[in-house]
Amino acid sequence: MPDIRVGERRLAVAAGSNLLDALLAGGIAVPHSCRAGSCHACLVHCLQGEVDDTLPEALDPARREAGWRLACQCRVLGDLVLQPFDPERDGLPARVVACHWLGDVLRLRLEPERPLRYRAGQHLLLWSDDGVARPYSLASLPHEDPWVEFHIDCSAPGAFCDRARRLAPGALLRLGELRGGALRYEPDWQERPLLLMAAGTGLAPLWGILREALRAEHQAPIQLLHLARDHYLASELAELAGRHPQVRVNLVSAAQLPSALADLRLVPRRSMALLCGQPASVERFARHLYLAGVPRSQTLADLFLPHA
Repeated sequence: MPDIRVGERRLAVAAGSNLLDALLAGGIAVPHSCRAGSCHACLVHCLQGEVDDTLPEALDPARREAGWRLACQCRVLGDLVLQPFDPERDGLPARVVACHWLGDVLRLRLEPERPLRYRAGQHLLLWSDDGVARPYSLASLPHEDPWVEFHIDCSAPGAFCDRARRLAPGALLRLGELRGGALRYEPDWQERPLLLMAAGTGLAPLWGILREALRAEHQAPIQLLHLARDHYLASELAELAGRHPQVRVNLVSAAQLPSALADLRLVPRRSMALLCGQPASVERFARHLYLAGVPRSQTLADLFLPHA
C-alpha cells in the first residue's frame, strides 16, 4: 500500500484512493469545499512522489510545475511526501478596511500587505483566521481602487458567511490563490455591443468589468441585466448609467425576467455576452442568447458553485 507522509504523520492508503478522502480519513485537516476543482481550498504541495491528476488544467502551469496539486482531483499512485497549503505560511495577509452591509450582501474591502496584481473578472481564495477558505470574485477595479473588494451573499448560513458576519475593520484575513476564470474585458471589444448578465452576487465581477470597459472608453452600447431579489448596487449602477449614455441597466426580479430577456437589444454576430451567477440562472441566460443567435464563442460564463 502507498505511504503518505505529511510532516511527522504517516498514512498507509489503498492505491487509487482519492487523495483528499485519504488525507481526511487519516486525520489530516485539509480545508475543502466544492470537491470539483473550483474553490482550490484543498491545495497541497507534492514534495516527493507523483499523483494521477484528473483535472490538470485547474491549476496554472507555474503552480503545477512547482508541485502544487488539488487533493480533491488526485488519485494516489505511490508513496508521497505532502505539505498542505498553510495560509499562515503561504497566504498573503490582508486587513479589513471596510464592511458595508447592502441588505444580505456584505461589501467587503481588504487592503493586502503588498500590492496584488489582478484583472477585473478574476477570483481569489479568502481564508478566515481559523482556516476556512472560500473563493470569491473580485469586484474592485485594478490600478484604481485602493482596496480589493468582494460581495459576499450572507442570506443563508455557511462556514465562511457565518465568519464574515462577524468581520469588522482591522480584522486580518489571508489571501490564497488568484484564479483567472472565464470573465474578462478585451480592448479589441470597444466597437462590439457588450451584454453583462448577472444573478445575485454574480454582479461582483461584472461590476469590475463594467468599470474596466468604461475606463477603456468602450464605444458600443453596454447592457447590464441584474436578476435578484435585492438589487444591492442599484444606486451605483444608476449613477454610472447617468454619466455614460451608452450604458443601459435593467434590474429585474424572477417574474420580470422573461420580458427583460425578450427586450434585450442584440446584434447576434457582434455582441459579446458575459454571464455570472448560480448555474440555473446562467444556463437560462445562455440558452436565451443561443436561441437568439449569439454564437457560443461570444458567450463567456462563470458559475457560482454551492459551498458548505
